Amino acid sequence: MTKTYAVIGDPIDHSFSPALHNAAFLFLGLDCTYIAYRIPKGELEYGVEALKKINIAGFNVTIPHKVDMMKFLDDVDNECKVVGATNTVVNENDCLKGYNTDVDGFLDPIKKRNIDSKGSDVLLIGAGGAARAIIAGFGKEKARRITIANRTRERAEELVKFAQDIGLESDYLDLQSAGEVVNRYRFIVNATSVGLKGIGCPISTRNIGKESIVYDIVYLPVETPLIDQSKNQGATIIYGWEMLLAQAMKSFEIWTGKPAPYQAMKLTLLGRF
Repeated sequence: MTKTYAVIGDPIDHSFSPALHNAAFLFLGLDCTYIAYRIPKGELEYGVEALKKINIAGFNVTIPHKVDMMKFLDDVDNECKVVGATNTVVNENDCLKGYNTDVDGFLDPIKKRNIDSKGSDVLLIGAGGAARAIIAGFGKEKARRITIANRTRERAEELVKFAQDIGLESDYLDLQSAGEVVNRYRFIVNATSVGLKGIGCPISTRNIGKESIVYDIVYLPVETPLIDQSKNQGATIIYGWEMLLAQAMKSFEIWTGKPAPYQAMKLTLLGRF
């Protein structure tokens, strides 16, 4: 019997997940299919019930449901507990278990480059949905300090407290100041949507240098203005598509218990850009 998987969110039509997972199922000859299922904000409870009715095997959760979905889970993994959000759910006999693959998905490209984050100072730009998973990742890797640079101070202060609660030193900086002192940080991570569609740069890059590791979680375009400019300054670059691919692979492995086919998924993803 064909197992069905899905991604839920709103908007959902731009999602790369169906192409990625269906390519992986096809490559490994698994009798599985993956669909995009739009659930508007406020309709999550009904949406989840509908998924249970069609006996969904598992699903990914994206904006705006990652936090709210926690209310409908019967069990959660440790990353979910720490971050307070889920992006991967397994359904076993109507019992829903949540996982968060964003944490390890974020860390994976850093580890692939054999970069040790222990004791590092991190500049995190943005205080949106992805920021908590990124902070949790650096906490797991025993980074030293994480500075949150954001347009509004209020959102950032919540994350400063979250970082301190999991054992990191943390403080806030406005975006202007962050650009001035960016050379004090080993990691510069963009977790805002600035750079999407190739427009704009979240901070000034003139002080980024050869010691900097610049990680932009925006994956469209592949070369955002931040990446482009930082590359010219000699920085080490980590691309947004790498995180997208790594977290998808981890979801696939949770659902199937099989190693995800990296090359097949990578070629499918890059073919879409």
